[in-house]
Amino acid sequence: MSQSKLPVSERRPRREQAISIAAGNKGYMSGFGNGFESEALPGALPVGRNSPQKCPYGLYAEQISGSPFTAPRVTNERSWLYRIRPTVKHWGRFEKISGGCWETAPLNTFEMPIQPLRWSPIELPTEKVSFLSGVRTMTTAGDAGSMAGMGMHAYVITASMVDAYFYNADGEMMFVPQLGNLRICTEFGTIDVEPCEIAVIPRGVKIRVELAAGTTVARGYLCENYGGAFTLPERGPIGANCMANQRDFLTPIAAYEDHDGACTMTVKWGGTLWRTHLEHSPLDVVAWHGNYAPYKYDLRHYSPVGPVLYDHADPSIFTVMTSPSETPGTANIDFVVFCDRWTVAENTFRPPWYHLNVMSEFMGLIEGVYDAKPQGFVPGGMSLHNSMLPHGPDTQAFERASNAELKPHKLENTMAFMFETRFPQRVTKYAAEHPSLQHDYSDCWADIEKHFDPAKR
Repeated sequence: MSQSKLPVSERRPRREQAISIAAGNKGYMSGFGNGFESEALPGALPVGRNSPQKCPYGLYAEQISGSPFTAPRVTNERSWLYRIRPTVKHWGRFEKISGGCWETAPLNTFEMPIQPLRWSPIELPTEKVSFLSGVRTMTTAGDAGSMAGMGMHAYVITASMVDAYFYNADGEMMFVPQLGNLRICTEFGTIDVEPCEIAVIPRGVKIRVELAAGTTVARGYLCENYGGAFTLPERGPIGANCMANQRDFLTPIAAYEDHDGACTMTVKWGGTLWRTHLEHSPLDVVAWHGNYAPYKYDLRHYSPVGPVLYDHADPSIFTVMTSPSETPGTANIDFVVFCDRWTVAENTFRPPWYHLNVMSEFMGLIEGVYDAKPQGFVPGGMSLHNSMLPHGPDTQAFERASNAELKPHKLENTMAFMFETRFPQRVTKYAAEHPSLQHDYSDCWADIEKHFDPAKR
């Protein structure tokens, strides 16, 4: 087996160390939406043309397109891969296999009373569970067949994929680790990702998910985006800086496997998992160029903006990435992060206010405490506030914020996130019946008191 070796990303145990520049990541190229090029062997990348009569080293040229051919240049996504065998050779007789707890929209088979929902962390299994068998779908929204909406999953992993590969034809995948480090081997190169980082794998890109060295168990969140690819949101009047900056996104350099031996490849297509047997690794791309590639981003690099005089701004100011829809200003998905930040607003109720939202919100917590839910919402947990269902600070958070001394205060060592979509989210039977569902979640508002007094202002 011949494979170019990529260094494991150095773990940064302290938040201050997470501000190191992208140049220190030698296994990656920095930038978002760039036209990258990378080769694992010198001269493997053709010069001046995409598909020469004969490619260097006897490679095959293959294009993967993440958008229609005629999409405008600004949204056109494609890459050219120079591989040992074309994907048609990484193929075979597919058979349908069980998807386990992985489900796909539309999902209308299970109904439960309308209410805000919250789950404790999914328990960690003691048996061997690899990525494909470790995905547990919590909610789905929209319709994967119409390329709109999303699936929201938790994952638990106790074993690496061995001689097994996967790609998702239904949508791109965003990994949000909460516990344990992952190594995601892709056609384009290797991505090492840890808690407080995310990794995005485009639709159709082949991967193998492993536990990183020193990790015995991993848990996290997985957003399956059926719609438009994640991109950076417009900053509007904020201008050219802050929020997520392009330079902090990292795409792997080329790395290939020249390995002959029995293995399997599983493809998720149309909400079904299909598996075939191969005699060689499909991660055999020796060189590539283009703008359709996997990448990772460290959420600790996010530069938040916020109100510096009064009021609590809409959570949209914390948008890291967005999946656009055909309706301007209405996202298929927004990925929002609530990280370390200062709160300084005067004469203001500083936590998020009580509200109802036409968008539906799925939240998770990576580390620390979320200021609007100090009790019951713990790292690894999840909550769902569906379209037009009321939610807001619990009683404790309301009373504390209403009576706090309004001096500048820094929220530290916290990392919560939210996936927000224009579609109502359908709860799966697995999620509705799981013992981690907190049936008393709505009680967090039960003690809210009536303070109204017409004689007082």
